[in-house]
Amino acid sequence: MKGFYPEGYQNKPPCKKQSYTPSFLAESKVKEEILEAVALMCDEEHNIIVDLGCMKGIIPRNEGAIGIAEGTTRDIAVLSRVGKSVCFCIEDLKSDEQGNLYALLSRRKAQEKFKEWFYGNIKVGDIIPAKVTHLEPFGAFCDIGCGVASLLPIDSVSVSRISHPQDRFKTGDDIYVVVKNIAEDGKITVSHKELLGTWQENADLFSWGQTVFGIIRSVEDYGVFVELTPNLAGLAEPCQNAKVGECASVYIKSILPEKMKIKLIIIDSFCAEKPFETVYFKKEGHIDKFCYSPAVCNKKMETLFY
Repeated sequence: MKGFYPEGYQNKPPCKKQSYTPSFLAESKVKEEILEAVALMCDEEHNIIVDLGCMKGIIPRNEGAIGIAEGTTRDIAVLSRVGKSVCFCIEDLKSDEQGNLYALLSRRKAQEKFKEWFYGNIKVGDIIPAKVTHLEPFGAFCDIGCGVASLLPIDSVSVSRISHPQDRFKTGDDIYVVVKNIAEDGKITVSHKELLGTWQENADLFSWGQTVFGIIRSVEDYGVFVELTPNLAGLAEPCQNAKVGECASVYIKSILPEKMKIKLIIIDSFCAEKPFETVYFKKEGHIDKFCYSPAVCNKKMETLFY
């Protein structure tokens, strides 16, 4: 990612930490580097106050995000950063009336630098890190770099269907996504399910005769769909007490790659908070085509990234 990451991203490559000093900040201003620190508060004029350790930093309201000055971005984009990390470039070092040094910062400039790099280097199908920032019924909004947002639609979260992105994510989660579309107006759409493995890769984690943990995702007259992994669900025989969202212990009756089906029997269902840990089969590189269905199955499920 050439140093561009979501704000507060925990999985950045290891690097030598540089404590902020006046001389370091002055050098960073000359180099136009992107730095990061925690936003302590927003004042009554919606300027962001940042803790730089050696001095206070101020991000003026109009420098808080791309579009704030033009009115195309709401102030909530600034207010919601309080208590969280923000990216910025050093604009100037000044002294207040008491002679105390402070730094004028620009988050907007950091975002513009990221977008310039993104549009010049990233293609549809590229895998990038992201951070979940907001959840809506239709999808999750993700920071893909310096606070720049993209949309992850709910049907692109996983192959196993969910009723709301909160079934899979929580705000602040660090994830990986694949770029699905870059629109002419600059809006970016990403996907997630293609990184969670094919049907066969997930089915290979299980064997006939095992009793395993699952989550009930749908209850129909003909059976109960139980999620075994985010990209794999099986159909259990009808169960009178099964409820959507409950956990279940299920017996694997058969695994049928040619039909892309797993037949289950529910042993027990119960209320428990045990969400699946996201396991990525791919975290970097590029995807041109993702084929979810097994080679022996006549039904084809694939995503094209070109």
